[in-house]
Amino acid sequence: VDDVRGEAGGRLQREVQRIEDHEVGLEPRLEAPDWKVQHPAAVGRHEPDHVVRRYDGGIAGYKATKPNTWKDFIACAEYLIAQKYTTSERLGILGGSAGGILVGRAMTERPDLFAAVVPAVGALDMVRMETTANGIPNIPEFGTVTKEDEFRALLAMSSYHHVKEGVAYPAVMLLHGVNDTRVDYWHSSKMAARLLAATTSGKPVLLNLDYDAGHGVGSTKVQRQRETADYYAFLLWQTGHPDFQRH
Repeated sequence: VDDVRGEAGGRLQREVQRIEDHEVGLEPRLEAPDWKVQHPAAVGRHEPDHVVRRYDGGIAGYKATKPNTWKDFIACAEYLIAQKYTTSERLGILGGSAGGILVGRAMTERPDLFAAVVPAVGALDMVRMETTANGIPNIPEFGTVTKEDEFRALLAMSSYHHVKEGVAYPAVMLLHGVNDTRVDYWHSSKMAARLLAATTSGKPVLLNLDYDAGHGVGSTKVQRQRETADYYAFLLWQTGHPDFQRH
């Protein structure tokens, strides 16, 4: 973050200070405050350069309306760039589990917008999701391939099926625990293979598998710290931080 200003910046600084002073009894972790971004020109409707949408009960971001999520995410990234907070060369994104849909589809729809993408235990092949052990419970949110309209919705949100040959994709690190029973690790391995075959950017596509982990629940402190170090180092490397470059 180049410049954190105003009330949000103060809250972030106080959170960092609490961690440094060991005022929290848990393992020190930096959690983003509950920020609310507001703009007088946009409340619940599209604007040319950004959007603020309400997701009451999830109805504006599931099944056929799922594209709203990554389109809004893209609009937020465009706004940050337009307002000179950052540039595409310094913008990295991370999403876990169903957040893999978000960052995966943002990347496949606008590969030019991001320097680095980290899907962590990400749901990336939504057409096949229903066939997995945890697929059936997710039908109410994502849909089923047995209904044409819901199959089309699943295809639309499936990052794997939107990777195109000859496109310059950003750098990608896919993180997954091999023992994951919520989102099978082949989501990440398939996506890694597909990106490696398709991209022309020359940027790395890394598959980071932990054979002693699952979906993250139950991971040890050492495992969590190692994963955090891995993705922060990757993001800082790919967004140009001078301390993380090869010399």
